[in-house]
Amino acid sequence: MDVQQLLNIVWTCIAAFLVFFMQAGFAMVETGFTRAKNSSNIIMKNLMDFVLGTLCFFVIGFALMFGGSNPIVGTTGFFDPTSIDLQQFKDLTPGVFMIFQTVFCATAATIVSGAMAERTKFSSYLIYSALISLIIYPITGHWIWGGGWLAELGFHDFAGSTAVHSVGGWLALVGAATVGPRIGKYKADGTPRAIPAHNIALGALGVFILWFCWFGFNCGSTTAATDTLGSIAMTTNLAAAASTLVALVITWMRYGKPDVSMTLNGSLAGLVGITAGCDVVSNYGAIAIGAICGVVVVAVIELLDKKIKIDDPVGACGVHLACGVAGTLLTAFFATGDSLKLMDITRGAFIKAQFIGVAAVAAYCIVGGLIIFQGLKHTIGLRASEEEEIAGMDISEHGISGYADFPLKSDH
Repeated sequence: MDVQQLLNIVWTCIAAFLVFFMQAGFAMVETGFTRAKNSSNIIMKNLMDFVLGTLCFFVIGFALMFGGSNPIVGTTGFFDPTSIDLQQFKDLTPGVFMIFQTVFCATAATIVSGAMAERTKFSSYLIYSALISLIIYPITGHWIWGGGWLAELGFHDFAGSTAVHSVGGWLALVGAATVGPRIGKYKADGTPRAIPAHNIALGALGVFILWFCWFGFNCGSTTAATDTLGSIAMTTNLAAAASTLVALVITWMRYGKPDVSMTLNGSLAGLVGITAGCDVVSNYGAIAIGAICGVVVVAVIELLDKKIKIDDPVGACGVHLACGVAGTLLTAFFATGDSLKLMDITRGAFIKAQFIGVAAVAAYCIVGGLIIFQGLKHTIGLRASEEEEIAGMDISEHGISGYADFPLKSDH
């Protein structure tokens, strides 16, 4: 094993560990942006995302994603993923490549948690979280990263704007629509009622953690210690900064004051948007993508909340779905000419491939999500009872308060 291979292994491991720590970031964002009476429940969900995702992806999901050359789905390596003949196993060793892919899978499942927070049964959550890691994420992942039909078409998603974030976002949208809004979210005339976050500082900490860990998410997707790491880090950072600034300015103009939670979501929006093309766009292209995502995230969060009446407590659909889609499509428009030459594709063909990829993933996730969430709704039940929701998921589901020594404000 030469020095370059050892460097590749070390760098990919470090990146995987950073992506794992994104679980902490998501947990802090979701907990901070929701009410105190549901904090322990959200922590448990984020913990179990990774636990179930690890086991399900190891046994079934990895094989569906990387097992064999079938263009639709992996067909080999079930229950023994190390038996798959993968070049990445030779370049990195099986354990390194598998742990890197595992933490990405867990991230996709975590996204759904925030959109369905504060009213979803814990038992149902465990089931659909497991199913996402078993059959939803791996199959679309095979199309994009496992040598499937979208990869052959020329679809480009370097680190997961679609493969991770849009997959989680589409499922979050279907799940939030299926479970329905929280009690008291909408007035009798349909006007939305603000349900304030209980701890903005905690949410901000989560955003800072996610921004930091995103360098592992994007730079780590090289799975090699190459000279491109710095340029990927720059495009990632610039897009996040541009999106944050745009979200701040828009909310300041619209609301009269700069909105803290929307600005924080603006940071995540830029990170999600640049993830597909962080390796093929210029620094100014990254700024443009980030700026556009700053507009998109505010517009979509407001649209879902006020017009479509889908209750998404943390803005997950606006961040991960809308900006995942936007970033994937914008990659084709802002990719540099040199990048197109390296990919051996014309811009027109690239644009077509990106649109087809976004549409295909959307269709699969929407249908799969409807089957999962409607199935749970009509069997064991998806939503907690009214009494349980009013009491808070901490007490009703876990018998413990996240703030046991503090009196909590009653919502009713």
